[in-house]
Amino acid sequence: MFNFDIQKDSDIPKYRQLAKHIIRKIENRDLSLGQKLPSVNKLSKELGISRETVFKALNHLSERGIVYSKNRKGYFVNKIDVQNEIRIFLLLDKLTEFKDKLYHSLFETIGDRGEVDIFFHHHNYNIFESLIEENLPNYTHFVIVTFMKEDVKPILNLIPPEKRIILDCKEFGLEGNYSMIYQDFSQTMINALTAAHSRLLKYQRLIMVASKTYCHTELIKPGFYQYCQQYGLEYEIVEHVNASNFKKDSVYITIGADEIDITNIIKLSHQYNYDIGKDIGIISYNETPIKEVLEGGITVISTDFKSMGEETAKLIINKQTKILTNPSEIILRNSL
Repeated sequence: MFNFDIQKDSDIPKYRQLAKHIIRKIENRDLSLGQKLPSVNKLSKELGISRETVFKALNHLSERGIVYSKNRKGYFVNKIDVQNEIRIFLLLDKLTEFKDKLYHSLFETIGDRGEVDIFFHHHNYNIFESLIEENLPNYTHFVIVTFMKEDVKPILNLIPPEKRIILDCKEFGLEGNYSMIYQDFSQTMINALTAAHSRLLKYQRLIMVASKTYCHTELIKPGFYQYCQQYGLEYEIVEHVNASNFKKDSVYITIGADEIDITNIIKLSHQYNYDIGKDIGIISYNETPIKEVLEGGITVISTDFKSMGEETAKLIINKQTKILTNPSEIILRNSL
């Protein structure tokens, strides 16, 4: 079955010739789903090529999900639909409405050109590490959202640069030339508050509500400080809003445990008969459908996750390497 001639003078690398031969056998149904392939040693000997070349061919097929390996048992046919050359490993921090928008945008833009498998690490270093290490042979592209407290550069550097796309949280200083589409959280905060400047002048102070444990906090703080100091505004940062630190004539900018904080602000405003949008201002990070209608509309700072997914797919389809800043905006509503 595998006794075919490797064209040593061909422009097509030997490993690709072997990979293509295996694909043809699967398409012709000479190989069936779950069938074991000949061993690496046997293929090497019969075809007169090195074991390294055979491994390279099998790894290439593993990346596309066509074959899979069992430890010490060999390689097996994983699927018989072998048309797609793109197989994407998408690793997100957690599932949210806006990250779901990113996934669907990426999935829809890739379309029938490839496959997208989604995983979550929940800011857990061990899960992050194991998911990447276990799947290194199985995908052509690795699309990663980090937001980890630990240094994950050694893990990210396990992924070949040409297969590595970092999203949302910037990760500079990795090996090789790789793609990245990230939010500039500090500059986004400056731009958003500047755009809302005339409305903010109604209030005495700006209060950012952000837990120290929230991964975005340290990225957003510099922009918040810079804006407030530039215009000489009173400001502070609190982890949560409660009756003891709730103040009239304040704008609350909620980061992190967003819906809980917004709920507390609204409850306290009603309790003290403060008007939201007049006595109390609210700005929230990341758009969700409920914020559009809650209390007549909550002002939000939001990046375009749909665009992030689309641009990621375009980089993969067009085989490009770029570092891009994702567009963000402030949507002004009645809460400010």
